[in-house]
Amino acid sequence: MKIGIPREIKANENRVSLRPAGAEVLVQDGHEVLIEKDAGVGSGFSDHQYEQAGARILDEAKAVWEAADLILKVKEPLPSEYPFLRPGQTVFTYFHFAASQELTQAVIDSGTVAIAYETVQEPDRSLPLLLPMSEVAGRMAVQEGAKYLEKYFGGRGLLLSGVPGTPRADILIIGGGIVGINAAKIAAGFGANVTILDVNLDRLRYLDDVMPANVSTLYSDPHTIRDGIRRADVVIGAVLLPGKKAPRLIKRDDLKTMQEGAVIVDVAIDQGGCVETSHPTTHENPTFVVDGVIHYCVANMPGAVPRTSTIALTNATFPYVRRLANRGWRDAANKDAALKSGLNIVEGKVTYAGVSEAFGLEYTSPESVLQ
Repeated sequence: MKIGIPREIKANENRVSLRPAGAEVLVQDGHEVLIEKDAGVGSGFSDHQYEQAGARILDEAKAVWEAADLILKVKEPLPSEYPFLRPGQTVFTYFHFAASQELTQAVIDSGTVAIAYETVQEPDRSLPLLLPMSEVAGRMAVQEGAKYLEKYFGGRGLLLSGVPGTPRADILIIGGGIVGINAAKIAAGFGANVTILDVNLDRLRYLDDVMPANVSTLYSDPHTIRDGIRRADVVIGAVLLPGKKAPRLIKRDDLKTMQEGAVIVDVAIDQGGCVETSHPTTHENPTFVVDGVIHYCVANMPGAVPRTSTIALTNATFPYVRRLANRGWRDAANKDAALKSGLNIVEGKVTYAGVSEAFGLEYTSPESVLQ
């Protein structure tokens, strides 16, 4: 099989979908690995390292897309890449279809097979390919919240930990999943007062057991959210409904109750955001202000730390990549329930319920396309 790794073109996206070590294994398995020139440079991997691993370097993205049977990416295809999508090709990446009808329609029209990292789900309901980037994003959310809380950036001018004789910052985390627990670890380590909201009582009990004394847990409902954001200096949106649009839990009118210079870090922005006023931003222009509240809504947060993120991501994705390469998408998905759950759009048919619900599109079961 010919496996292609194009260079990521999203703004300030320096991750790469395959390391030289992975390329070496795939070549040993009998596959041809095609790398776009400088695809790995942002993560610290040179073209020479890929060539030493047995990969072939191509000068242009178009050449990689045209030659490859399986395309590996980190982020969703952008409009300039839509013309490269074609029947007979499999694309394996973070798609987050529910956040973009334009992307969804482009992939439907292309006839390609789209397997989404974010919906690959093991029988125990874990999301192994979302987990490492959720860990990074959760930890980064506190870093970014602390930075934009500084007066220079328009924030309230607070140090998260405070110092003796001064108050600590209050951090509200909405969602106690992987993003939430990682954000809470870092925020607690900084010495802030941390509150985690979730609707799963078992999860809240677990968090209450493992978190330090400066982390509190509360059941999430509209009243608790409104009360929490009123007092919070930093709000971290860490809500996840796998493959579906994030629920809008903070409304526009709610912002008027927040403190001027408070910061919202909407990590759920990849799935549309959990704040009504959120819209995607970039690392170049990461924030905007609504009603005096700073919004940080960068849709590829882990791209700011590409060395860490690439290693963490490819550690998780490579076993699935190898199965797809060695078996082909159909046989691999038939034999691997996790990969089957990753099938989002197959040859023009929407095979993931969350995507069909988001845009009112006809749903086709994965089983029917695997026959």
